[in-house]
Amino acid sequence: MIILVLVTILWAFSFSLIGVYLAGNVDNDFAVLTRVLCGALVFLPLLRWRGVPGGFRLGMMLVGASQFGITYLLLYRSFAFLTVPEVLLFTVFTPIYITLMDDALHRRFAPVALMAAALATLGAAIIRYDGLSESYITGFVMLQGANLAFAAGQVGYRRLYERYSLEAPAWRLFGYFFLGAILVALPSFLAFGDREMLPATPWQWLVLGWLGFAASGAGLFFWNQGARKVDAGTLAVMNNALVPAGLLVNLLIWNRDADLFALALGGGLIGVSLWVNQHFRPRLKEAAA
Repeated sequence: MIILVLVTILWAFSFSLIGVYLAGNVDNDFAVLTRVLCGALVFLPLLRWRGVPGGFRLGMMLVGASQFGITYLLLYRSFAFLTVPEVLLFTVFTPIYITLMDDALHRRFAPVALMAAALATLGAAIIRYDGLSESYITGFVMLQGANLAFAAGQVGYRRLYERYSLEAPAWRLFGYFFLGAILVALPSFLAFGDREMLPATPWQWLVLGWLGFAASGAGLFFWNQGARKVDAGTLAVMNNALVPAGLLVNLLIWNRDADLFALALGGGLIGVSLWVNQHFRPRLKEAAA
């Protein structure tokens, strides 16, 4: 849980950094490919090749292709149609996807986790709803694709470690994640990238470096490790904790207008949703046992 909180704080800067320094200025495919390569530079030299089941390798590559490659390619493209607040608003459906996917994989239905995810979604929507632009439908569809891919990656990562018992530490295996992401990001850049929109300022390169090594490299690794240690309901709720955190960064650093009452109300609902999941889900498990 603490790991997820710390990564949320780390990721709180990402939306504003993309919106302020990269969106419309740096090619989307190049930005995603740069982030993937930065993460790969960290984990590929550590990668263990021997003694790793082929099913785990393939599964981890699919997780990386989904959670990083597809997610970020769609996310970056959505900024062409949405404002930063709208992007934050449309990410609030991710908890629902996580809960439903996790239940489907385990052939069960967990009403408490779904209720907690719904409360977190409502809280995030209260925080971020401030009207929609004319092109919101296109951006909304793109971002829901990103949300589905990000949710599938998180649930898939958890499932892999439930299925395989491996002695190798997780950091020796996470390179497969970035190999999968490269298989999506590199062809996308080669096919659709605009070579005329490469980074032109030191700030743009600095932001890409931060997003690549810190937010993507360290952030995704520790987020997935944290996701393994909590139940699906808590993971779903924590996906929406990024909304108030991202808004605080916008307010304190970029001086964007924010409705403090909505921030407090929505943040309170997200906190309640976490309490509901933590308080009632263990009781239901005990009753079932």
